[in-house]
Amino acid sequence: MPRTEAKSRYPLIVFDWDGTLIDSASTIVECIQQASRDMRLEVPDRDTASHVIGLGLQDALRFAVPGLQRAQYMEFVAHYRRHFLGREEAMTSFPGISPLLVALRARGHRLAVATGKSRHGLERALEASGLRAQFDATRCADETQPKPHPAMLLELLEELALEPAQALMVGDTSHDLEMAKSAHVDAIAVTYGAHPEARLRELQPRAVAASVEELGSWLARHA
Repeated sequence: MPRTEAKSRYPLIVFDWDGTLIDSASTIVECIQQASRDMRLEVPDRDTASHVIGLGLQDALRFAVPGLQRAQYMEFVAHYRRHFLGREEAMTSFPGISPLLVALRARGHRLAVATGKSRHGLERALEASGLRAQFDATRCADETQPKPHPAMLLELLEELALEPAQALMVGDTSHDLEMAKSAHVDAIAVTYGAHPEARLRELQPRAVAASVEELGSWLARHA
């Protein structure tokens, strides 16, 4: 479908990946827990493990697995990756995400991804999901400062020659919203991913959506 020219409040919409576009939050939590068991470490509870989704590697491990020594990080990552790759094919985008992205592009929006995934992981996920063609730019945690630092958003804005007021961040974690606030970018929180609604509302996003359908409706009216 050809893209149409339209005057948008937000010419750029930036999406988080895990828990926002892809139904992967529960799998990430389970893989963190299983890797902890593999190394005979204290297993983090679900809330602790889900809190670190979207953070950079070192910040995530310091919080979720405080008993892990820095010298053990790569061993832990190897266990985590083995469990994650074994389940990766079962992970899909949330129902309605693909048509939502197509509709946004048809209305003239440019789309981007800002994710805590590595570049290698995101490239694999873009290919597996079939969503690669929808995005104009992407930024990963291993390429710059990880969330909640604003670098990913600021670099995307620079790449696409846009100002903060022209962008909107969509994410499921407080890290996404904190990143947006630091970059002076408006944000929408979705509550079907990793972090609880109360935690997201504390950061005062422009809106809170409980489903992809609600997200799409808000974007159609206000973006």
